[in-house]
Amino acid sequence: MTEPALLQDVSPGFAADIRAGLTHSPQKELPSKYLYDEVGSALFEVITALPEYGVTRSEERLLTRHATDIVAQLSRDVTVAELGSGSGRKTRRILEALCKKRPTSYCPIEISRTALQLCRRELGDIERISIVGYERDYLAGLAEVSEKRPDGEQLLVLFLGSTIGNFARLAATRFLRDIRMMLKPGDALLLGTDLDKPVPTLIAAYDDPIGVTAAFNLNLLARVNRELGGDFPLDAFAHVARFNPEARSIEMHLRAKRRVSAHVRAAKLTVTLEEGETIWTESSHKYRAEEVDAIADDAGFACLRQWVERDWGFAESLLVAR
Repeated sequence: MTEPALLQDVSPGFAADIRAGLTHSPQKELPSKYLYDEVGSALFEVITALPEYGVTRSEERLLTRHATDIVAQLSRDVTVAELGSGSGRKTRRILEALCKKRPTSYCPIEISRTALQLCRRELGDIERISIVGYERDYLAGLAEVSEKRPDGEQLLVLFLGSTIGNFARLAATRFLRDIRMMLKPGDALLLGTDLDKPVPTLIAAYDDPIGVTAAFNLNLLARVNRELGGDFPLDAFAHVARFNPEARSIEMHLRAKRRVSAHVRAAKLTVTLEEGETIWTESSHKYRAEEVDAIADDAGFACLRQWVERDWGFAESLLVAR
């Protein structure tokens, strides 16, 4: 996504976040949003096709079966904003159902330019759709879309793929409150949540036997090397997926296989990891379907309807701003 030589053009926010995460004590960490550069986005598309990773297929089944019903709950003309659209493949069913009724504006919000390009290619053939992408963080992009929508249009926010699971429980509620602050009463949020399932199933989904998820995780350090002038030896790190029973979450880590000292020029940082020490790169919290009502209420929404796919265990909940 970014040429290695462009150190002077690197986002200062990226460098600052990497510095903050790698100096965090006692657990070094890196924000999961930086997993999705050009290489990471492509690897994630492969992950969604792996037999061990059922999240995407489960959600696609739900949206295929219930898109017409979901759209029927909306009361008037709609502008659609999607937080973290990825390639937009899952979103097609919702947009097709909306566009059958009326022309629809769709605003994917992504920090990955590659994902926005994939999204436009994936969805640009839908009749009566207008696509305007926003290369922004979620909330900054949503603020723009909300401000620019035509008077009288309902805003439908899509937060699919169980991305809400990347937040710890309290942080998830705070994030939903932040979304609510940008909405008007009657606006809607379609929220995808991955549901509890046996631990071996979860571990396999985040540590596949052919190593695609490991490559996805290690690419975060490769990205730091490419874009921030880092010199992390990638062969010194192993991908680890483990279940945290207290948080009900899968955690992805990068574990040092030996003592490592690395420099990150753009972050003006030298970091040392002892053998066995890890960098925490992502969490994916799992939910029970009945929990969504309480979380929605705390955030200023009412849960209007919920659709559950039982084969894998996934829920879509339509929340309406009070």
